[in-house]
Amino acid sequence: MSEVAYPLTKFYFKVDIGGTEMSFQEVSGLDHETQAIEYRHGDSPSFGTMKIPGVIKSSNVTMKRGVIQGDNTLWDEYYVNYFTGKKVERITITIKLLDPEGNDAMIWTLENAWPTKIVSTDLKSDGNEIAVETIEWAHEGLTIQVG
Repeated sequence: MSEVAYPLTKFYFKVDIGGTEMSFQEVSGLDHETQAIEYRHGDSPSFGTMKIPGVIKSSNVTMKRGVIQGDNTLWDEYYVNYFTGKKVERITITIKLLDPEGNDAMIWTLENAWPTKIVSTDLKSDGNEIAVETIEWAHEGLTIQVG
């Protein structure tokens, strides 16, 4: 009898930001898009255009996590890059989807990433949700490998 393969769950993952492992509630924006270039040459018998592949574009990657008292890691990363007069530091970010045993199943690597946006939690006097902060990363390349 052959072993049945099941799809992976998406809730068991870890994130490494420039050598520091951090926990997040959500990671989104792990995608690529190839822009289509429409072209029609002058002597084409067709009145339509042909489409050829153009520039590859990657979305910014957004990460959300609960606010932890005394932990300003994300804000410090953003502050150092923009308010100290230093050149923006680009880092490697690795996101690993884990199998049920905790082994790497899929690995996404963001090259030359830098924080482009940070959002603090909203506040509501009648709310009972966890306080969540968000950071958005621009990058220059997304590679995917199977673990």
